[in-house]
Order: sequence, then C-alpha cells, then structure tokens
Amino acid sequence: GWGRAGWSRAGQGRAGPGARSHGLCLRSPDGGSRSDRAPKIYTKTGDAGFSSTFTGERRPKGDRIFEALGATDELSSAIGLAGEFSSEKGHAFVEQLHKVQCMLQDVGSNIATPLSSAREAHLKRTSFSEKPVLELEQWIDSYSEQLPPLRAFILPSGGKSSAALHFSRAVCRRAERCVVPLVQAGEADPNVAKYLNRLSDYLFVLARYAAMKEGKEEKIYIKPEA
Repeated sequence: GWGRAGWSRAGQGRAGPGARSHGLCLRSPDGGSRSDRAPKIYTKTGDAGFSSTFTGERRPKGDRIFEALGATDELSSAIGLAGEFSSEKGHAFVEQLHKVQCMLQDVGSNIATPLSSAREAHLKRTSFSEKPVLELEQWIDSYSEQLPPLRAFILPSGGKSSAALHFSRAVCRRAERCVVPLVQAGEADPNVAKYLNRLSDYLFVLARYAAMKEGKEEKIYIKPEA
C-alpha cells in the first residue's frame, strides 16, 4: 500500500500519514499484538485494487490521488539516483537534494489528505506552506548567477550527474501535471503545485551547474539538415 513510503513529516520524528491507514499493526501468529517484531512488508489490503487516503477513504488505485502520489514517489527516487551520482563527484548541493526528498514526503502527505474529507486534525499534520517554495527560488537565483547565459536549447547531457538531474526534472514535470488537477479541484494545497513547478526549474539549473563544475559539455539542439 501507499503507507510503505511513510509520508513522514520531515524533522518531526513521527510516523506520517499512511502508517495508520495501512494496518501496520504488529501481530503475533496467535493474533496478539507484538511490539518487538517488524511488520511484514506486504499488507494484502490493496489486493482488490483499492487503497486508503490519510483521511480513511478507500479509493481505486487508479484514482488521480494515487497517480500523483506515485509520480511524487518516482520523483524522489530519481532525485535519489541523481544525488548518488552527484555525491561521487563531491558536489556540495547533495544536501539540498536530500532536503528536497524530505519535502517531497510532505508533498505526499498533503496529496494523501484530500481536503474534501479532511478534518482539522488531518490538516494540522499535512499542511504545506509557501516557505519551501521561496527557499527553492533562493537556490535557483544563487546557481543561475554562476552559469553562462543560455543561448540554445540544451539536451539532457553534461555527465552522469547532470543527465540524472535532467531526468529528475522531466519526472518532476509529470508529477506537477498530476497534482495540478487536484489543486484545481480543491483537493490539495496550491503551494504543493507551486513547489513542484519551482523544483523543476531548480533541477534544470542544477543540472547545468553540475555540468559546469565537472567540466562536461552540454549538448545543444542542432536542427537536422533536410
């Protein structure tokens, strides 16, 4: 189920949305509760093609909420891969990527809490502010000032770190496309869509920055001859 990702609130040291709604209650073989055993990774609660939101709704796994959650999870995985390549090259921005992954957990928490069925207690745990959006803008400005002017359409390239960041950017755009309808329907916070929009810009700028720092060539679009 979707609860496996945890949707933990970054820095707050508590299980987030998902753990409660996906039956992660530890049980011994005789049915008694056990607190000294790890839960099984499979819960079987989604075998019929349904999963739960944080608010307790059971929805089909093809619901747009789960599409958005899946795209966000894929985005975090792509950024994780880009972070590993970047770490091998000693890039200082790796810590920023880790922070972004933590913020994406909070993005998932908000998406998993449709406002149409959320109670006040849900909203307090899964709200998403504009502060992370402003932080991304600061990072974008900082790296942009160090880059050469953009004079041509850049193809995903520039070494492994850069190419992986470009791939993350593309996944981010898809995640944004999944989230926007939820925001327009009043089911998710507008700041979530804003964050994903800025994040794709950040990943693009960071990909260029990584290529520059590594001395790698950015391939540009050249119109094929007829």
